[in-house]
Amino acid sequence: MPERIKSHGLAVAIMTAVCVAVIPAVALARKPQPPAPAMQCLFNDSHFHLTNYVQQGTDMGKYVDEIMGDKICRSTVFGIPLQQTWSYGNSGDFAPTYYLQSDAPLYYYSFTDAWIATQYLKLKPEQRQRLDPMITGFNPADMYAADHIRRVLETFPGVFSGIGEFTIHKEFVSSKVAGEIASLTDPALDRILDFAGEVGLAVILHSDIDMPFAKAGAEPVFLKQMKDLLRRHPQTTIIWAHIGLGRVVHPVQGQATVEAAERNPTYRDLVEAMASDPTLSHVYFDISWDEVAKYAVSSPEAIRNTAAMLSKNPDRFLFGTDNVAPADQATQLRVFNMWDPIWALMTPEAMHMVRIGNYERIFDAARVRVRAWEKTNVN
Repeated sequence: MPERIKSHGLAVAIMTAVCVAVIPAVALARKPQPPAPAMQCLFNDSHFHLTNYVQQGTDMGKYVDEIMGDKICRSTVFGIPLQQTWSYGNSGDFAPTYYLQSDAPLYYYSFTDAWIATQYLKLKPEQRQRLDPMITGFNPADMYAADHIRRVLETFPGVFSGIGEFTIHKEFVSSKVAGEIASLTDPALDRILDFAGEVGLAVILHSDIDMPFAKAGAEPVFLKQMKDLLRRHPQTTIIWAHIGLGRVVHPVQGQATVEAAERNPTYRDLVEAMASDPTLSHVYFDISWDEVAKYAVSSPEAIRNTAAMLSKNPDRFLFGTDNVAPADQATQLRVFNMWDPIWALMTPEAMHMVRIGNYERIFDAARVRVRAWEKTNVN
């Protein structure tokens, strides 16, 4: 690892350990930001899957040394909690590796957490320092899910910084999951977020803002439930994956009734209202996935609007790739490069916060808090 990256990470770790013992999630959004230093890498990756839907993936050591290299300082790392069933009756000799390749169900695969932890513990200390592993192998509709998270922390202390990406509503996925379907109103989810807040785990939560192929002009069907959930957990640092967007869950273009409470005329206004809401100051927005980039750069107007949205609240957004088991660095950087027209319109300070600074602030704090909880609670 380049000396400049190593020294930068060490300085951040020392400052965090000295200045922060336990940082409430709500305080993260309010912490004053220093002027942006010169960028020493392109970005920190807030959203990265090491394995795919059949638990195949990239070697973790190769990911750090060759794929991250000197382009990505730090990265989250997690598997995918859902395993695609290979049903011979459905696809015959064709072995599906993605959820769109089969009508057979998906099921929760808890071993993904042990796999991630085992790979992480094989790394050299300097490699580990660049990664933030996440727990994701739990069913968010199960009241025992929080107990699974606790057991993972007890079994692999010193490894994990957060939970996720895990899914509540997701186009084409939720209906394929075997068993009870997850919900934003399920007490099991509240129990998960309560425990994450207690421990200090950062949370990456995927839940679409709307149903697929929603009627134009209607309020996003899951928006109110999502806000209510977030407001119930003010002490938990929550990152909303993809800001609720998907392949066919597109940015809201308009609302049916402007007089209704908390309804906004455009998607940009909706997100900016959430970012400026003091009851949601513990919430951050992940702009990962090439599908999100597709919307962001779809037109000159979209580019200007997206750059303005990020620049207005630069302390609330995190860049990530949402790549799954990439084979090489060029593949890993493809999503990042899609954002070039937007980066060109942002100030260096705002760009640094979205690409590097917010990640460091959130995950440095998570490391400190989780290690402190483990020291007290793990024998």
